[in-house]
Amino acid sequence: MTGGAGVGQLNESPLHADLKTWLARPGDRWEVKVDGYVVDIVRDDLLVEIQTSSFGAMRTKLRALLQDHRVHLVHPIPRRKWIVKLPSEGSAEPTRRRSPKRGRVEDLFHELIRLPTLLAHPGLSLEILLTHEDELRQQGRGRNWRRKGWGVVERRLIEVVESHRFEGPTDLLALLPGELTDPFTNADLAEALGVQRQLAERATYCLRKLALVQRDGKRGRAWLHRRTDAAG
Repeated sequence: MTGGAGVGQLNESPLHADLKTWLARPGDRWEVKVDGYVVDIVRDDLLVEIQTSSFGAMRTKLRALLQDHRVHLVHPIPRRKWIVKLPSEGSAEPTRRRSPKRGRVEDLFHELIRLPTLLAHPGLSLEILLTHEDELRQQGRGRNWRRKGWGVVERRLIEVVESHRFEGPTDLLALLPGELTDPFTNADLAEALGVQRQLAERATYCLRKLALVQRDGKRGRAWLHRRTDAAG
């Protein structure tokens, strides 16, 4: 790979840097300015962008780049995460424990809801990497009361354990359980996936925006959803 330490590299997080190294192929160029934006990796005529946080923050950049380029968006989801608490005093030792939470590929809908029609663009593809990560926290670095003042300092990659690619909207349908029959409610989907109802609601919202499912009446007070002809 080639490319100097541009503005993007100087400000990037350890997780972002680790993922860029993991994704790199011979001949890749790093931190290249394209149409006024710094792109993580340029691979021939493909732009590879790594987004470790909110898709919403990428909205303007993606729209601009997709006008004239193909873009491959990469997003990590921690399947397993270890919480590392950094001491406030330099002499103390950090502590490390495994978080009980387990991420899964379906969690992509938590971010996709910010740009629900993202995959409708023919020039964009999405790759979800399931990872093992360390999450470093320090007292007084955040305002999350649930963490009693322990804020996230940074994330670090341990390893990538799975990769899931989505080349277009219909690829998302593979995330619907095979036993899920039409019509179905959000509660049905949540039960079939074994996830919280909020995630099921976000999934059906995104799929409706992509015209892959449509509402089909109600069962009691719950909306029913059915796959459309566009879903095949």
